[in-house]
Amino acid sequence: MTGSIFGDCPYPIREDLETATQRAWEFLGKPGNWWSGAERVDLVAETRAARDCEFCAERRDALSPYAVSGEHGSATSLPSVVIEAVHRITTDAARLSEQAIQEFSADGLDDGRYVEIVSVVSTVLGIDSFCDALGLAWLPLPEAQPGEPSKYRPAEARPDVGWVPMIPSGENGSNEADIFAATFVPNVFRAMSLVPDAVRNLRRLSAYYVQSVGDTSLRTSLDRPQIELIAARVSALNECFY
Repeated sequence: MTGSIFGDCPYPIREDLETATQRAWEFLGKPGNWWSGAERVDLVAETRAARDCEFCAERRDALSPYAVSGEHGSATSLPSVVIEAVHRITTDAARLSEQAIQEFSADGLDDGRYVEIVSVVSTVLGIDSFCDALGLAWLPLPEAQPGEPSKYRPAEARPDVGWVPMIPSGENGSNEADIFAATFVPNVFRAMSLVPDAVRNLRRLSAYYVQSVGDTSLRTSLDRPQIELIAARVSALNECFY
C-alpha cells in the first residue's frame, strides 16, 4: 500500500485508521500541556526502549517490582524519575498503585506531567502493537515541533478514583465542552482529563475500536461472541482490571 503512513503494507488499511494514526503521531511531536515537543519525542523513544529493558523484565517476573534493584536500559537523557515512570507504565502497568504515583510526585514528577506521560505511552503502545500485529516496521519517531508547553490545568479537576485529579462528570468548564459533552463519560477518558488534549487524542484514536458490533459498515466476518472472546483474551493478557 504505497503512500501509507505504515509504509508498504500487504493488507488494505481503512482510511479512517490511516487518518487517525497520522494525526495522533503528529500530535506526539507537538508541545503538550507540560512537556515540550522534543521531550515528548523522547518519551516515545523511552517507551520503545522499555520493551527491551532487561531490568524491567526482571522486575516484571518478581513477586514485587520493589524486590529487584538495578538500572533501566534507557534511550534518552530524561530525568530518572521520568524514565522509571515510563518503564513502569509500559511494562508493568497492572501493578502500578497510588503509592507508586505518590513516590513519583515525591521525586519531582507532578500529577500533570504524569498524566501526559500516560497519554504518550498509551498512544505509542497502541500504534506499535497495531504494526506488530501486521508484521510492519514501527513508525519513525515523530518530528519534534517547536513551542512551549501550555501549562494549562483545568480548574474543575480534583482528586478522584484515578489517584490523580480528574474532571467530575457533568462539571467540565467551557474549555472542555467538546470532550465532555456526553451525559456519560467513561472513567478511561476522565482518568486523563487533567490533560484535556490527552482525552482529545484518545477520542481521535477511536478508529481503532469497535464502536458498535452491530455496525454493518465494519465489514467483518466476526460475530459478537467472537469479538467479545478476543477482547476478553487481550484484556486478560494485558492484566487489565478495567
